[in-house]
Amino acid sequence: MENELYWSEVECKIDFSDEEKNEKSKTSFDCHICGKSFSWKAKLVIHERTHTGEKPYHCEICDKSFSQNNSLTKHKHVHTGETPYHCEICGKSFSQSENLTRHKSCVHTGGKPYHCDICGKSFSQKAKLVIHERTHTGEKPYHCDICGKSFSRNDNLKKHKRVHTGEKPYHCDICDKSFSQSDSLTKHICIHTGEKPYHCDICGLSFSTCSVLATHRRFHTGGIPYHCEICGKSFSRNNCLTKHKRVHTGEKPYHCEICGKSFSQNNNLTKHKQVHTGEKPHHCELCGKSFSRNDSLTKHKRVHTGEKPYHCEICGKSFSRYDHLTMHRHVHTGEKPYPCDICGKIFSRKGNLVTHRRIHTGERPYHCDICGKSFSTWSALFKHKYIHTGEKPYHCDTCGRSFSQSQDLTRHRRIHTGEKPYRCDICGISFIDSGLLTKHKRVHTGEKPYHCDICGKIFSHKSNLVTHRHIHTGERPYHCDICGKFFSRKDSLLIHKHIHIGEKPYHCDTCGRSFPRSQDLTRHRRIHTGEKPYHCDICGISFIESGLLTKHKRVHTGETPFQCDICDKSFSQREKPYHCEICGKSFSQNGRVTIHIRIHTGEKPYPCDICGKSFPTWSPLFKHKYIHTGEKLYHCEICGKSCSQNDHLTKHKHVHTDREHIS
Repeated sequence: MENELYWSEVECKIDFSDEEKNEKSKTSFDCHICGKSFSWKAKLVIHERTHTGEKPYHCEICDKSFSQNNSLTKHKHVHTGETPYHCEICGKSFSQSENLTRHKSCVHTGGKPYHCDICGKSFSQKAKLVIHERTHTGEKPYHCDICGKSFSRNDNLKKHKRVHTGEKPYHCDICDKSFSQSDSLTKHICIHTGEKPYHCDICGLSFSTCSVLATHRRFHTGGIPYHCEICGKSFSRNNCLTKHKRVHTGEKPYHCEICGKSFSQNNNLTKHKQVHTGEKPHHCELCGKSFSRNDSLTKHKRVHTGEKPYHCEICGKSFSRYDHLTMHRHVHTGEKPYPCDICGKIFSRKGNLVTHRRIHTGERPYHCDICGKSFSTWSALFKHKYIHTGEKPYHCDTCGRSFSQSQDLTRHRRIHTGEKPYRCDICGISFIDSGLLTKHKRVHTGEKPYHCDICGKIFSHKSNLVTHRHIHTGERPYHCDICGKFFSRKDSLLIHKHIHIGEKPYHCDTCGRSFPRSQDLTRHRRIHTGEKPYHCDICGISFIESGLLTKHKRVHTGETPFQCDICDKSFSQREKPYHCEICGKSFSQNGRVTIHIRIHTGEKPYPCDICGKSFPTWSPLFKHKYIHTGEKLYHCEICGKSCSQNDHLTKHKHVHTDREHIS
């Protein structure tokens, strides 16, 4: 009804000559540019403006121009705030008639007397039932005369033809952006108005379109109604299923008329065309950066304004770009539509799949023009170049430290804020970095994806594999710039350097002892607390550090990972190159030889400052001091008795175990 009124209004407002009036008897009027036909000359006149760019209707308030009079009328509502379209059921008002129509059909669903006898779905109009039945029969009576593609609905054919003609007849009267489909325009306008007329009656969230509300409701009901008949995968929206099917069919309906390259999605074709033109006519007035498309400039400006107009209807998170929102939604749906055809691994983003495939192909298409090194991703090359330039453009405003990459600065700031946004859903431990969470989860899953290609040993972390390979190669790439000593591991070099500088920045708040590394302090504190977090799953013995548990397990497994490079004999412990010159006993660390020699020399360099008694090492002195303080840190969890030393507690526990045997 509204369209009929509109076209009659257009007829009245366009003055026709006598010749033109006679032409009204013609059956059709053809566009001489694209060949499209119209039953009314008035419609042809308006259509031709999509080619010429003519905009004869001007707003007297802001001087903005429009190609159609009704677009100008709608635009004026922006200035007046008028919402002339009222719902007679609930009284809600809208600035556009199509928003009112959508509101009525979704919110106030009246009787639906027409029922599908296959699935039972109901419809308010018989025509809608006929269209719906084609989803069951597969009938597609409307054919594209350009590419031959078929459609179940005539309006879908009309929309499709705009892919070939490039026609975008629907214009936003606020920013003048054009669209090929009316519903795309309706969704777009909500960005300006912020209007969300569709409300979920379960959780109360509001949405800008009826289709998004329908999709959202499926998260409550669990309904995923669109199924792929090839692989069985399900989707909450029909357009997602349509795009997914192209993975199986290989269909690429969008073609570049310059080079002939084809694409499965229209937006990919649009992006591709910029390769040919190279034109960047849209400039940012804030930073001067140029773009080939206006929408790219619009997205870029949000970097300066901080605007995030796209909101996740499930968790409320906001995004500056719609494609970022689309990718984020995969977190909630778990959808991963891109499978690797070599190993079967699946990805939520096509770009991640492309990058992943290079693991199999070995392709490294990004080359450093300074040293010639190649990389599998552009970001890896970008990071690498900072080695040559030394540039560190990202600065911490708390401590002043600089970083070469923005994500490094983001991670660093969490040291100051204490934020740990990545949480393990199994044990609840939180991390400042998603990579650390990924590594941590392998503790629970037992996954060890990194394999040594020489001996076959597997590792959960890539860094451990790199370190392990040095056993085979004998490589020691880390050298001390003070004394020239070489090390196979970077952390070994860092520990060694503390010998020269004497720095021990980590202090125990119980006994005051200092350590060069935070993890050394963490291990030391377990002496005070008695904590032994690493448990043998075979015999149940516990240890204060993971390295001791690893060594212990070799008693059960018989593993001998350390091989002699002369005779190939294997051992459960690594080489012990440090020997006592008095008795010949061997040790893996030089410091342990020093401690051992005190047995022969009788040296006791650690005296008690209360009674003067001396000890060969620091740990027995620490235990001895409990005699003077009376402190008893070790408690029996069976009877509650306290002991000043851990070995006394161990002996005490035999009282309980002996009683159990007697009984």
